[in-house]
Amino acid sequence: MSSLETRYCYRHPDRETGLSCSECDRPICADCATFAPVGIRCPDHARGPNAPRIPAPKIARSPNRVLAARATIGLIALNVIVYLITAAQGAGINNPQGGPGTLYYKWVLYGPFVPHGGWYRLVTAMFLHGFFLHIALNMWALWFIGRLVEGYLGPTRFLLLYFVAGLAGSAGALVATPTQPVVGASGAIFGVLGAMMILEWQITGRLAGQAMTLIVINLLFNFAFNGLGGNISIGGHIGGLIGGILITLGYGHWGGTGRAQYGRLGIGGILGLAVVAAGSLAIAYWKVRGYA
Repeated sequence: MSSLETRYCYRHPDRETGLSCSECDRPICADCATFAPVGIRCPDHARGPNAPRIPAPKIARSPNRVLAARATIGLIALNVIVYLITAAQGAGINNPQGGPGTLYYKWVLYGPFVPHGGWYRLVTAMFLHGFFLHIALNMWALWFIGRLVEGYLGPTRFLLLYFVAGLAGSAGALVATPTQPVVGASGAIFGVLGAMMILEWQITGRLAGQAMTLIVINLLFNFAFNGLGGNISIGGHIGGLIGGILITLGYGHWGGTGRAQYGRLGIGGILGLAVVAAGSLAIAYWKVRGYA
C-alpha cells in the first residue's frame, strides 16, 4: 500500500483501516482480519480460494493520510544509516565497534556509563548493531513483523510502542547484565512481537497464535545460543517483550472489551506508555545507582 488515501474496510465502509489482505490487497478492519502464516487475510481468502467474493463498494477517498508502513520503513532506514556511520568509524562493515569519540562508543549501553550523564544510552543503544548479520536479521524481523503491527496500530502509536518497549528492553538488559555492553534493536522488536501477540488474542480469543510461536522459538534459540557460549542479551529481549505487552494492553483498554486496532491514542494508551517508561527508568536507576 503506497497511495496517499484514507482506506475503509470493504465489508464495513464506515470503518477506517490501515490493514489490507495479503492475497487481494482489499482494505479490511480488525474485526474482519485473520492472521495467517503469510500475512493478514480477508474473510473471503481466509475461507479458501473458492469461496464467493463480495465486491468492494466504491468509497470516496481523501488524500489526508499515508497508510503505508512508513514508520517501519523509517526505523529501518535510521538503523541502517547509523550502522553505516559506525562501520565507517570502526573497523569496517562487519565490525563497527569504535573507540572513544566514535558514535558507537558514545551510544552503547553500559551500566557504569549510565549514571554519569549517559541516560540517553537507554534509547541510543537500540540503533547500534555489533556486526552485519546482527543488523540484517533485526531489520528483516522488523520489516516482517513491524508492517503488520503498524497496520493495526497506525504509525504514531506504533512508533511510541517501539521506543518505549525499546526502553524497557534496555532496562531488562541492565537487570540481567549491567556490566556487559549491549546494542541492538532486539528489545524493541520483541516489544513489537508482544504487541502482535496481544492483537491476535484480542481478535481471535487465542494466545497460542503466530506471534506466540515466534516468541517461544526466539527465546528458546536465545537460551540455547547463550548456553553454547553466545552473547545474546536475554534480559533485553524479555524486558522489551513485557513492555510491548503492557503497552498494547493499554492501547486496548487493559484487556477489556476494547481492541487496540487502528485509532487514536486514548487515556489507556497514554497510561500504558507512561507506566512502562517510568517503570523502565526506575528499574534502570535501581541497577546503576551503585556506579554513580
